[in-house]
Amino acid sequence: MLGFLGSLVAGLMTAVGATPILFGRLPSQGTRDLSLGFAAGVMLSGSFFSLIIPALDTVETRTDSAVVPAAIVCAAILLGMGVLALMNEMLPHEHFGRGREGLESASLRRVWLFIIAITIHNFPEGLAVGVGFASGDVKGGLPLAIGIGIQNVPEGLAVAVSLLGEGYGKWRAWGIAALTGLAEPIGGLLGAGIIALSEPLLPWGLAFAAGAMLYVISHEIIPETHRSGHQKRATLGLSLGLVIMLFLDVWLG
Repeated sequence: MLGFLGSLVAGLMTAVGATPILFGRLPSQGTRDLSLGFAAGVMLSGSFFSLIIPALDTVETRTDSAVVPAAIVCAAILLGMGVLALMNEMLPHEHFGRGREGLESASLRRVWLFIIAITIHNFPEGLAVGVGFASGDVKGGLPLAIGIGIQNVPEGLAVAVSLLGEGYGKWRAWGIAALTGLAEPIGGLLGAGIIALSEPLLPWGLAFAAGAMLYVISHEIIPETHRSGHQKRATLGLSLGLVIMLFLDVWLG
């Protein structure tokens, strides 16, 4: 339940981030790229400090070997990245500015292709929050829930602005942006449920979620922040997001 609720609150922050479009106040492209860079930094820091390191610690308590923990965590990271890469290849979807990816599907409207793309993006974030809460107590998932909730704000704005650019009305654009955040509680419920049913899968779940988020960072967010020539702002945002998430993890976790 904590995994579901934590990921639900984090996902709803997407709707909060999209709210400025209802009042006609849109930040510049450079500011949006800085914000998305911040989101990438939060996810990068969370992947290592809230997921990978706890996964290693969990395995180390169960074995005297120095090789087994590293091998399990590395395998789970690659598995998470591979599953996301497979979803990216198999599911028809579309990114504004980069065109269609995945299998062709002429029957799907363009907006649904975009929603599928954001769902692929958001699902591992919810998975990470759910697994974090399932790792033992509130402290395991609280930093991730807060950090991912914060980084969902600029993502929600980016989604809504992109939809406005495609000719959608402001209320419809806001509604679709809010809808994309609901992929996170689904991922949270799945992640927490699997770990609750089989506690030995905890390190695998933690590292798998980290790998899935790392794929999203590398394949989606960072390329998007560099597409319009605002690399310096994006890097500044990434740096700030990384250290803020690190601070939250140490303080709350």
